[in-house]
Amino acid sequence: MCGIIGILGNHEVSPQLVDALKRLEYRGYDSAGVATVDASGRLDRRRAVGKLVNLSDALVHDPLPGHAGIGHTRWATHGAATQVNAHPHRSGPVAVVHNGIIENFRELRAELAELGVAPESDTDTETVALWTAHHLDQGMTPLEAARATLARLQGAFALAFLFDGEGDMLIAARKGSPLAIGHGTGEMFLGSDAVALAPFTDQITYLEDGDHALLTRTGMQVWDAEGQQTHRPVSRIDVGATVVDKGGYRHFMAKEIAEQPAVIGDVLTHYVKGDRIVLPEGLDFAALDRVTLVGCGTAHLAGHVAKYWFEQLAGLPCDIDVASEFRYREPPLSDRSLFVAISQSGETADTLAALHYARGRVARTLGLVNVGTSAIARDADMALPTRAGIEVSVASSKAFTCQLAVLAVLALKAAHDRGRIDDAALAAHLRDLRAVPALLSQALALSDECRVQAEWLAQARDVLYLGRGALYPVALEGALKLKELSYIHAEGYASGELKHGPIALIDGDVPVVVLAPHDALFDKTISNMQEVMARHGRVLLISDTAGIAAAGEGVTASLALPQGGGVFQPILYAVPMQYLAYHTAVAKGTDVDQPRNLAKSVTVE
Repeated sequence: MCGIIGILGNHEVSPQLVDALKRLEYRGYDSAGVATVDASGRLDRRRAVGKLVNLSDALVHDPLPGHAGIGHTRWATHGAATQVNAHPHRSGPVAVVHNGIIENFRELRAELAELGVAPESDTDTETVALWTAHHLDQGMTPLEAARATLARLQGAFALAFLFDGEGDMLIAARKGSPLAIGHGTGEMFLGSDAVALAPFTDQITYLEDGDHALLTRTGMQVWDAEGQQTHRPVSRIDVGATVVDKGGYRHFMAKEIAEQPAVIGDVLTHYVKGDRIVLPEGLDFAALDRVTLVGCGTAHLAGHVAKYWFEQLAGLPCDIDVASEFRYREPPLSDRSLFVAISQSGETADTLAALHYARGRVARTLGLVNVGTSAIARDADMALPTRAGIEVSVASSKAFTCQLAVLAVLALKAAHDRGRIDDAALAAHLRDLRAVPALLSQALALSDECRVQAEWLAQARDVLYLGRGALYPVALEGALKLKELSYIHAEGYASGELKHGPIALIDGDVPVVVLAPHDALFDKTISNMQEVMARHGRVLLISDTAGIAAAGEGVTASLALPQGGGVFQPILYAVPMQYLAYHTAVAKGTDVDQPRNLAKSVTVE
């Protein structure tokens, strides 16, 4: 959510800032801007609504020189997506970019009004620039003015300050939202994440919560939340792992769907050695009486699938919670329980807050993340990487299935630790799990068939998804994907709940996607499907060849997945959910990789 870049360089920074912001497009945005300080010390800025190409056009017509600058892609929170509300915000000699929410900005704005200072925008961020300029007017230095402003702020933020007349200075601060510092040779950089900094350097320092830093071309100074000067280590990142390109695919999402067999294979290679599960020491499920899984959006649905695995395989009670609601109901937690925070970015604000609530109340906290240097990875007692690699498309695909793969490994370890399965049963389940990448490769062949089915789904106003057991949350995920990408209203339901309300929606204009592998629940799901068809509903059945044959006639269309995977079939059934949403979005002409109003990394509550 939003992207920040800052450069103290040796070359013209405007094109570098725009290129870096392009690498942050996956975070979601609706406007963009840059500010620079030129050779004479003059601060200036350019801003534009919409895609970065609009900002690039503005810079062609009205260039912005300078070797020092900041840039931003904005995802609107306070104030509409307009040029006036776009970042950087400027007040006199200071320009500011911000990711997060300043919760007390109204009070700060009211105090400014008493001083005769009026804002130009509707944003909370402009308040930061206005107060910093006010402190500069009182004779403070830029660092003093930034500190005085930071002391007044409540909420979550990553901030970068650029000052008129200061071509060798950037000030950075973070509280809640991530911010990284990049070290070059006679150059320094800052960004929302390492992806933005990868073209410039592989030497990264991650600021801790409450830190603020002063950057010059020769290095940086960092102060912690208590105002004490401190040292933060420099880490080397794998620049190759931050490569962002479509690899010949039309969209990032198509590429990321296709990468799933490889990345899940990597997950299993990392966590499974022969017939053994290899996890960090100290994770003993025999000593636990409950597991709590918390996440947002797709991450929450991954946990929902895993709930079935933990309870059926391990006999371990499992709670699954939406992170944004978790701490507000003040749930009682057992000191013999495991708390698992699931987040692709590892920076999701609600999930991080839930983790902080759980710390000290449970036996252990675990972060299930795709970014090993993220806040959740650092704050949890232990972190398990999902090893999906960079996922650029806002709608998650490979991150979801990699989360499922790691959760499957955890559930199997829980079952074995608790004596619910012996070595032979563990080996059998691991064989099923290791078969999943090859099955996924076969499932990818459904892309063309999903394209055909998407033509009629794209005409619908409403679509229902039905599934039973662990396929129920996959139905929820399918509906979520369709909503995200195509803007068609869709809902997922447990098949048995159809007659408890949703069946009232069924008519000849409502497609119903039914997930029904030929398993122990197949007959019940098909019975629900028949109820749909009896009311002229159009059914798209997703099953295996045996299931499609057993279902009989009457469905509008069917998609056949390969058989196999045992209890881990939900990972396989994610693929047609992704392809149906993807091809429906393409058919409707929506922005597949960056759907409207959505952000990849939601770092505000």
